[in-house]
Amino acid sequence: MTKTELVKAVSAKTETTQALAGKVIDAVFTSLKENFSKGEPFSVVGFGSFKVVETSKRKGRNPRTGAEMVIPAAKKVRFSMGKGLRDELNPKKPTKPAKGKKK
Repeated sequence: MTKTELVKAVSAKTETTQALAGKVIDAVFTSLKENFSKGEPFSVVGFGSFKVVETSKRKGRNPRTGAEMVIPAAKKVRFSMGKGLRDELNPKKPTKPAKGKKK
């Protein structure tokens, strides 16, 4: 889904204009960026949580030349799925009774 598609979907679901939905989405992303730049986590119950993690510098290899290189330390955002989203993506299938002898 692209940002344009997200704006259209939010606009349709909230029965507002696409311009207003776009402003709201921009505000949400701006707030998230500000929050992450402070190193603070963000979570939505039932959806998941985002947290900033720092990776240390490490040795790597240039895939084109094979030469060793140092990959610098960096900050990244990690996402962990919440139970509600996990259950939505992985619905439980009905289990069949075990095959065996009937008594």
